[in-house]
Amino acid sequence: MTTPADVHDVRDPEQPGRLLSIERDALIPLLRGRAEEDFARPVAACPGWTVRDVLAHCSAALTRVAEGRFEEGVFSPEANDRDIAERDDWTNARVVDELERGMTEAGAVIAGAEGKLDGLALGEWVHAGDVREALGEPGAYGGAGLPDALALLARLTRERGHVPLHADLDDLDEPLRLGESGGERPPGRFIGDGPTLVRLYTGRPVGGAPAFELAGVEAKELNIFR
Repeated sequence: MTTPADVHDVRDPEQPGRLLSIERDALIPLLRGRAEEDFARPVAACPGWTVRDVLAHCSAALTRVAEGRFEEGVFSPEANDRDIAERDDWTNARVVDELERGMTEAGAVIAGAEGKLDGLALGEWVHAGDVREALGEPGAYGGAGLPDALALLARLTRERGHVPLHADLDDLDEPLRLGESGGERPPGRFIGDGPTLVRLYTGRPVGGAPAFELAGVEAKELNIFR
C-alpha cells in the first residue's frame, strides 16, 4: 500500500518550478508596490544583506540556472557577493525584472536536472520569505507555495540522510516524515505549523512564531544549511 511518505519520495520534476512560479505571482507585485527606501531594509536572516541584496542574489542565481552558466565556484559566498556587486548600479526595478524572469525561466532547467538543483529552488523560495519578513508582510515561509515547499523539504532531507523527524502539521492532513535514520535513532517529533517548521529547517529565527513542540531532536540539528 502506498503511504503519504512514499508519495513524497517520488520526485515531481515540475514541483521546484511550480514553487517558484507560485512565489513569483505573489512576490513580484508586492515588490513593485514598495517604496525605494524599503529595498534598503536589513534582512535579519541574512546578516549584512539588505532586501535589495537578497533580491539581487536570487535574481542572479536563477538567471545563472536559466542560462546554464555553472562555472567553478558558482553559488559560493564569494560568487554570491560578486553577483550582488555586479548589480550595484542597477535600479531596483531592473533587479525585480531580472528576478521575475529568473523565477519564470529557471523551472524548466531545474526540472531537467534530475534533482541536482531542486534544493536551489527551495532556497530561493525561503529567501522570498526572508524578504517578506523584512518588509513586514504576512505570509513569510508560507502561503500558496507551502505544500510544495514542505513536500520538497521532506524529500530532500530523506535523500540527504538528515536527522529523522515526524511532523504533525496544522497545514497538512497527514503527518510529514523528514530525514532518514536507517534505524540508528528514533525520529524526533514536531507539532506546530508549516512556516515554523520551515524556519527551523533553514536556520531562521522562530521568535514570535506560533507555539510549537519539538522533542527528541535539537533545533540546530534540523538546519539543512549548516
